[in-house]
Amino acid sequence: MKSMLLIAAGVAMAVICWGVYGPTLHEGQHHMGNSRLKPLICVGVAYFVVAIIVPLIVLVGQGELRGHWTFAGITWSLVAGGVGAIGAIGIILALSFGGRPVYVMPLVFGGAPVVNTLFTMYWTKAYREGVSPIFYAGLILVIVGAATVLVFAPRAPRVTGRAESQARHAARAPWSDPSASDVS
Repeated sequence: MKSMLLIAAGVAMAVICWGVYGPTLHEGQHHMGNSRLKPLICVGVAYFVVAIIVPLIVLVGQGELRGHWTFAGITWSLVAGGVGAIGAIGIILALSFGGRPVYVMPLVFGGAPVVNTLFTMYWTKAYREGVSPIFYAGLILVIVGAATVLVFAPRAPRVTGRAESQARHAARAPWSDPSASDVS
């Protein structure tokens, strides 16, 4: 039971963090002159702190830093980090070229589980065992769900002048105060 709660907590943490990733990244781009790559540098610094410094401190504290560093383990972990970073670049590019988080993120998070599932089926050769049509129906539902979110995403009301500028800013980051001055 304890492991199920820890699994649920881990999933919830990833869902919440990745759910706010797009809007917060978009806001960072906005405050950096809509730069495409400056935010990626900041994401990299955050990864360095969260994914290198913190685990090093914990592993040293637990006495587990030595041992079990294999070439295969390091290689596959670097590949995983690389595809994760390339995915972050994809999100940054999509946002840089005018995609809004309300559209980009549902497409990413609707498409990624489908790719994950198909890749895992290929990798483990699970497709050889015969796959239930209900499974494929579920994949189709995920795709349809992402497309539905995309098509029916809430839209900011049409306004003009200064109000239009404020509405656009609010659509990028609903928690931002549109009257606050931007320090660039």
